[in-house]
Order: sequence, then C-alpha cells, then structure tokens
Amino acid sequence: MTLKQSIERARPQDFNAVLARTQPALARLRERHADGSLALLRLPDKRNDIATILGYGTLLREGATDVVFLGTGGSSLGGQTLAQLAGHAVPGVGALRDPPRVHFIDNLDPETFATLLRRLPLNTSRFAVISKSGGTGETLMQAIAALDAVKAAGLDPHDRFLGITEPASTGRANGLRDLLAAHKIAMMDHDPSVGGRYSVLTNVGLLPAAVCGLDIGAIRTGAGKALAPVFTGLPPSDVPAAVGAALAVALAPAKPISVMMGYADRLERFSRWYVQLWAESLGKDGKGTTPLAALGPVDQHSQLQLFIAGPRDKLFTILTVESAGRGPRIDPDLARRAGEAGFAGKTMGDLVAAQGRATAETLARNGCPVRTIEIGRLDEAAMGELLMHFMLETIIAAHLLGVDPFDQPAVEEGKMLAKRYLAGAF
Repeated sequence: MTLKQSIERARPQDFNAVLARTQPALARLRERHADGSLALLRLPDKRNDIATILGYGTLLREGATDVVFLGTGGSSLGGQTLAQLAGHAVPGVGALRDPPRVHFIDNLDPETFATLLRRLPLNTSRFAVISKSGGTGETLMQAIAALDAVKAAGLDPHDRFLGITEPASTGRANGLRDLLAAHKIAMMDHDPSVGGRYSVLTNVGLLPAAVCGLDIGAIRTGAGKALAPVFTGLPPSDVPAAVGAALAVALAPAKPISVMMGYADRLERFSRWYVQLWAESLGKDGKGTTPLAALGPVDQHSQLQLFIAGPRDKLFTILTVESAGRGPRIDPDLARRAGEAGFAGKTMGDLVAAQGRATAETLARNGCPVRTIEIGRLDEAAMGELLMHFMLETIIAAHLLGVDPFDQPAVEEGKMLAKRYLAGAF
C-alpha cells in the first residue's frame, strides 16, 4: 500500500512557522500514548478484542438476510466507511453483494424507518444498536420501534439484537443498556474513553467491518503505519499528519472551507466521515474551517465549476486511487464511432486516473491550494492508515487552534432542547 501526500502546490508563506508549532502537539501525543491516557493511540496494537468482534460479527451474519445498524454520527459513519470498502452502498455494486444485506439507519426519518420495518423480513433480520452514552434520542427511538416490530411479529428479540454502549461500571444513566437488558439482549462495551467520531477502530467500526467480511486486524495494522512517524520522534516536516494540520491552519484565515474529494466510489462514505470528524472536533469558540465532501469524477460536473471560478476560499484535498489499467477496456472501433478515438485501447481506470490528475492541476493553475494523497491500493490496511492519518491531523489542528478536539458542547445543547420540545408535545 502506498499513501503519498503532496502539498507542493499549497504551501502558504507562513507554513513553516505554523508547522514548527506542531512540535508540542506531537510531544503530547507521545506522552499520552506512553501513559495510556488517550486510548485511541493504543488501538492499532490492540488484538485481544479481535476474536470477540469476529464472534459477534458471525452471530449477526449467519442465517441473516439483513443486518441493520442503528446509530448516528460517529456511531455510524465509521462503520459505513468500512462497509463501503467491502462494496456495500457502492452505486450499482452494493445490491449485487452476497447476503446479508447491510443497512445503516443513521438519520431519523419517520417515512424511511417505517418503510424499512414494513419491508424487512424480520425473521431473518438482525439489529445492532450503537450509542456510546446510551442516551442518543434518535437511536433510542429507532431501537424501541424495531423491538416493537419484532415482538409484534411474534419473534423473540433476544437473539435478533445486539447493543454497543458504555459499560454499566461508568455509573451513568444509560437508557439503551436498560432497554436491551430488559429483553436479555447481549451487549458489547463501548470504550468510554474513545469518543464516537474517533471510534472507527473500536468495535463500533470493526463490528460492521467483520459482518462484511473485512480483515479487521489489517485495518488496525494500517492505522499503526500512520502513527509510526509520531512515535519515532521525527521532525514535524516528516510527520504527514502534522504537515496536513499545519497546512489547514496556516490557510484557515483566507481559506475557511476544506474540500475532501476522493476519486473512487468506495471513498464516498469516508468523505462524509471526515466532514463530521473535522467539523465537530474543531468548530468551537468561533474557530475551525468548514469541511465539504465531494466525489470524483461525478462532482466535476456539479461543484468543480464553483471550485475553479467561484470564491477563492477553499483548500482542496484530492484523494486518488491507483486505477490505471483497471476496469473495462474500450474497443477501438466503438471509440472511433463515438467520436473519441483517444479512448481506443484505454481502460475506464485510465480515464479516472487522468481526471484526478487533471482536476488537481487545473485547480492549482487557477490559484487554488491543492494537496494530493495517492493511494496505491484501497484495501483494509490503506483505509486504516487513511482513517488514523485524519484523526491525528484533526487532533493536531485542534492544538494549533487552541480548542478541545474531543468535546461537542453545541451538539449536546441541541440534543437537550429537542428532548424538552418532545416532552412538551410541541
């Protein structure tokens, strides 16, 4: 696997000064790894939970036509990202995968959820309910509705549901744990020291990956590759996550929008995962930049016009996957008949590779700061490295901005207000 970051076309004048300021953040990461106070940093080497995750993945998958994951935000997007790597939710491909079908119901929409419950073959469906706190209103309401539907069908929820939530030992009220325990449903412990949007390398993200048949050990091994430059004490200029964080922060005053554009269908959910990670971690005290997800080549036909000719207020990250020589090869005669003789003998992957390169170069030529990240092969190890890289980049950027990357006070305020409105029946 090759993950190569290039920022030659993006460096602002004060980049080196900002990069130097990442040194304390890197030192702090090393300290927190050594004393175990940031559990995220120990996950790449963790192996004693792999068998348990695989076992529960087998229980959900075997004999099931459908596996439904209920959770929102960080309790869902990491799992979606990994499931898409295995082909789920890939346009034109996801429906062709062998069973079980995997569904992520992360948004609360009454029509969508009612339709799902009506059409699911409940006798062969399994549900995994994920909420760190156990008090997420959307997830609790979905879990209650699913439990009610299963019981109304005369089925026992005991062997059709699984929960992931904080252990009872935290001493905090946990509605999800109480709800599932009342039905004697098995539960996995959510690590209380790993926040939802950083939980993709825990059972929260790896359980869906296991259901989809991915090598979850390789995902963690890949994450370790992104951590290695931090722990070996390299200077910030040789730590890709420090370089990326410094670039974003140095450009932030002039470029308050950060565009993530991947050139592969299997990176579409990754871009959504990145948007939540960056926005919820950095958007505090009037600071942060606004993340925006895009997908190539399709968004060349929608957003690219704005990117190139609109306001110059964006930093672009272009993710490319080695695609040259891959996919259907174009028949020369048909290419000529279509008026595209240059397509003759080329593969579909050749065009995608050319488009990714052309987009980055066009943006740069038009004065837009661009960095490119090249992925040799998009497999479990590559995705693990990519996920850890951007978690580290986010944490380092938070240090540079002077904000806490692990809280979300504005989100919590909205949750509490919504519950008050609901209790008052509007």
